[in-house]
Amino acid sequence: MVLRTAGGRLSLLVFLWSVAVVLGQYGWSVTYTTRSICTLKGSTVNLSSSYTYPSGTVTSTFWFIKTFDVENYVNLRNDSDYNGRVTYHSDKTNGHTLTITDLRESDSATYKFRFITDQTGGKYFGNPGVTLSVTDLQVKVTTTWWSTTLTCSTTCTLTGNPTYTWYRNSKIVQGASSPSYTFYFKTEDSFYCAVKGISSPAVCECD
Repeated sequence: MVLRTAGGRLSLLVFLWSVAVVLGQYGWSVTYTTRSICTLKGSTVNLSSSYTYPSGTVTSTFWFIKTFDVENYVNLRNDSDYNGRVTYHSDKTNGHTLTITDLRESDSATYKFRFITDQTGGKYFGNPGVTLSVTDLQVKVTTTWWSTTLTCSTTCTLTGNPTYTWYRNSKIVQGASSPSYTFYFKTEDSFYCAVKGISSPAVCECD
């Protein structure tokens, strides 16, 4: 919009006012600390975010994965699938953390954070969210004529470069970043791997 006056001052004022109105529509954001997490069944995970808004007071904050319609977001605390396994923690700098305990493979989903303010239309959630993949531990066996290699396997790459601990008859035989363990003689011993206290099913290498 351009209005002309003899000195041009009015047109400049109107232009600046228009810019201010456009900028006033912004200022809403949600930032996720991590966008993708792969972790183990039975473990605990923390999903973190921070948010900004232009004005007003925040009246409600929550995480969700389900919606029933355009404006009906299901707070995880009210979702029967997460009963007793979800806690929220907020800090003074607009940070918000979701903790889920006793993870199940069915918890694999994209989690999003939503907040509501006391301003008209003051509702916002952040895309794309945090993609959580929950996997269990399985042991794959590779045998040659002279050795057997056991590999602790997951359906996704575990977040955080975890340490794999190998047990032979319940005694630790290897603790390292490698998910594989090799031995060179036939045995009836029982082997299993563990990550962060979560164990795989046992494997017996019998003659």
